[in-house]
Amino acid sequence: MTKAISEHPIDLCDIRFTAGISIIIPTYQEAANIPYILKRIDTLRQARDLTLEVLFMDDDSRDGSVEAVAAAGFDWARIIVRKADRGLSPAVIEGFEAARYPVLICMDCDLSHPPEAIPNLVLGLHSSQQFVIGSRYVPGGSTDDDWGFFRWFNSFVATVLARPLTAVRDPMSGFFAMRKSDFDAARDLNPVGYKVALELIVKCSFENVGEVPIHFTDRQHGESKLTLIEQLKYIQHLRRLYMHKFSGMMYLLQFLFVGASGVVVNLAVLSLLVLVGLPEWFCLAAGIGVSLCTNFLLNRRFTFSYARREPVLRQFLGFVSASLLGLVVNYAVALSLRMNVLEDGPFALQLAALAGIAAGMGFNFLGARYLVFRKRFVRR
Repeated sequence: MTKAISEHPIDLCDIRFTAGISIIIPTYQEAANIPYILKRIDTLRQARDLTLEVLFMDDDSRDGSVEAVAAAGFDWARIIVRKADRGLSPAVIEGFEAARYPVLICMDCDLSHPPEAIPNLVLGLHSSQQFVIGSRYVPGGSTDDDWGFFRWFNSFVATVLARPLTAVRDPMSGFFAMRKSDFDAARDLNPVGYKVALELIVKCSFENVGEVPIHFTDRQHGESKLTLIEQLKYIQHLRRLYMHKFSGMMYLLQFLFVGASGVVVNLAVLSLLVLVGLPEWFCLAAGIGVSLCTNFLLNRRFTFSYARREPVLRQFLGFVSASLLGLVVNYAVALSLRMNVLEDGPFALQLAALAGIAAGMGFNFLGARYLVFRKRFVRR
């Protein structure tokens, strides 16, 4: 469940933020923006009497970012230079781990996210929300007027692709708040790309997600980090999250997709051997055998990729053994249909083979999923 907390400015005059706030800002070559964002955060800090810290998680920019933080002279701001596992999402996760205060805020350094909205995010947590997003797409939220159609369409498509994972209107936002205790309880976080909020919503199983309207401003200094590579990483990230939330269905869908490729291989081998003039019983068996090998390799690499570091020969023998019943069903159905039902007509043998494949597919999936590639057999 998601909730737009307010479409109007919230009166916070009577609210005291006694708990400390850790603001995590991932950076890469953002030295020009650091003085401006620190100045705005300091103005907010003094106006609201906030206890806070700012952690810049810098991916070894070497552009003067370290010097810019030092020159600002704020004892509540520090920078951590990261030299390994660089990337926006890992930087945020590492920053959350290093944070000292019970409330965590993530925001960009390019001033697209207004620091002045931080009290509204924290208020959302105080009003029983588990996770609060600074949203462009709830009533009261907006973007700069010069957003082009391509940029809007890109955001729209990314949001639609994430809709089965969450009903949040702006899951692409990088401006959000959560409790440190909820983050510390999270398990199996492995974000890739730049959509760490989506990772946390799904992996932490958050149901009560609030959205605070913000005005999203285009950056004034530096260059955007949103590249084609980052967008491709988002697709990879989505696959991981779908596998996490809908594991059974996703394993089956991927297995069926690989099985469909096996159908092509099966029919191609069968048809080629028929043209050569080999006996039909041999053609059926050869098509099944070759497609079995290709299915094993593709399932090991993609469908059950968590198990691909295990010994390949042992897995292949297990795959063949587990698929034996499905192979027998496949062959028996195909041969029976060919001899008793589809005796004449063009492509009779191919139609019989398709029926056999469909009959054996269910047996093959159960054997592969719960015997050969069962997760508890994989070394950690």
